[in-house]
Amino acid sequence: MKIVAISAGLGEPSSTQLLGERLLKAAGADQVHHVELRLLAHDLVNSLLTRMQSPALEQVITEVVEADALIVVSPVYNASVSGLFKMFFDVLHEGALLDKPVLLAATGGTLRHSLAIDQAMLPLFFYLKAAVAPTAVFAATDDWGDADSGLEGRIQRAGRELAAMVRVRRGESLGDAVDEPQRKERPATADDFTVTKSFEEMFNAI
Repeated sequence: MKIVAISAGLGEPSSTQLLGERLLKAAGADQVHHVELRLLAHDLVNSLLTRMQSPALEQVITEVVEADALIVVSPVYNASVSGLFKMFFDVLHEGALLDKPVLLAATGGTLRHSLAIDQAMLPLFFYLKAAVAPTAVFAATDDWGDADSGLEGRIQRAGRELAAMVRVRRGESLGDAVDEPQRKERPATADDFTVTKSFEEMFNAI
């Protein structure tokens, strides 16, 4: 299983880059590659202006197309993804992400910036016809180094879900990817169900 992470952080190092690396590790792929878009900034601008792609950009696009799944991470600026992030997906050819499992992630200063995942990233990848993983991961500044923030749990859950999506598409057994242990089968009893009272019964009980 090959997973490629695309991160659009501008710093070195950056929280966006760090989140991408931790998500890659959580997915447990045997082949991983982390692409930092800041190193391709000039190539992306030239591609949009001239419609010609540099060898480095062509190589990254090939890796994205051939990957079993993607992890995409953007910092949030002005309630949306960064321009660098959007530029990369603007140069992909139509159908490049068709039915490809994609895990969405973002970083920002405060929790309110997490809305950018639903408002900016999700519509973009729906338009590109990708298969978006059910759990997205947002990391606010205060999440880093806070064991009670739940960030690590979200990272692990998202990674497992992405790996499971790849296995399902390959027709493989999920095996240990299932979080909950298998329960022993037994006949159902009345104790297994909650009986809903009628409106009259509830009214009389008031």
